[in-house]
Amino acid sequence: MSLEHDIGQKDFRSEYHKAVLNILHTHYYLVDRMNDLFKKYDITRQQYNVLRILRGQLPGSASVNLIRDRMLDKMSDASRIVERLRIKDYVTRDYSENDKRRVDVKITDKGLELLTMMQTEVDGFDDFVRALSEEETKQLNALLDKLRSSGSRKSTDASSEADKITTLASL
Repeated sequence: MSLEHDIGQKDFRSEYHKAVLNILHTHYYLVDRMNDLFKKYDITRQQYNVLRILRGQLPGSASVNLIRDRMLDKMSDASRIVERLRIKDYVTRDYSENDKRRVDVKITDKGLELLTMMQTEVDGFDDFVRALSEEETKQLNALLDKLRSSGSRKSTDASSEADKITTLASL
């Protein structure tokens, strides 16, 4: 479907304006489907992201700061997410004896089993992009990388970025 059809808008200020709205619309389309999937497993997208980060650290662990830095959703509270995963027995937390502020987090066997159970359904998200050829997908990746590295983001303050997205989405 076209953006025009999906959001019921025919005219845009410019192709740039349309592109921003199209990216946001596509983002929320994927997020809605991911939320539906993760709800079946009683976890959130952010919790899934943390589990994937921790699986990548095996056989070692990761600090909460490292998790925060690698998370896709930069506005998430990594400490709170880790605690919820600990309660579900998907991760363990160990406090450093040398630095009481440092917490090392490690995925448990139960957390690994959850990721394994989910893998086939998560792989299904790739099908969304399979409407494109491999060459088109490479081009899309390069274009998205270019947009993020263009320097057009003048502020790295997460809350002001969220405000900008909210404002753009309402246009």
